[in-house]
Amino acid sequence: MDTIISNAEQKMKKTINALENEYAVIRAGRANPAILDKINVDYYGVPTPINQLATISVPEARMLLIQPWDKSSIKAIEKAIQTSDIGINPQNDGGSIRLLFPPLTEERRRDLVKNVNKYAEDSKVAVRSIRRDAIEKLKNMKKNSEISEDDLRVAEKDVQDLTDRFCKDIDNIAAKKEKEIMEI
Repeated sequence: MDTIISNAEQKMKKTINALENEYAVIRAGRANPAILDKINVDYYGVPTPINQLATISVPEARMLLIQPWDKSSIKAIEKAIQTSDIGINPQNDGGSIRLLFPPLTEERRRDLVKNVNKYAEDSKVAVRSIRRDAIEKLKNMKKNSEISEDDLRVAEKDVQDLTDRFCKDIDNIAAKKEKEIMEI
């Protein structure tokens, strides 16, 4: 019974981590190296993440500076950024690449907030699905006479408390990201 609850808690934590990773990629007007995490560069025929080919720094609030260790890879990095969906044109000076983040328009901020809320709702759905699976397993244990009716009720309450806590965490994380987007 305890393993079912702890497994559900672990899965819910993974859902929160996935949400935070998703939010890290959302561009909030200031430069964030995490925006490049999903971009792979064709480096000698092997798709390689940019952070394994270069040093990525944030010299200014709205600028990323990418300095490749192998200068011959600079064109491939530039091409990968241009073909990605981040919507920023790289500036190549021969030794490094600069990404300048334009200020967000009000309309773009609202679109980003809609995405933030959509990701939050998807995460809540995932948490509720985990709750449903855990309660189903507990009911099967009761049906097989492995636990009593009272144990089932207590375990269902524990799973529901977990679900409520993680849904509240998701709401807090989403509100924080929404505030970050709208403040800039």
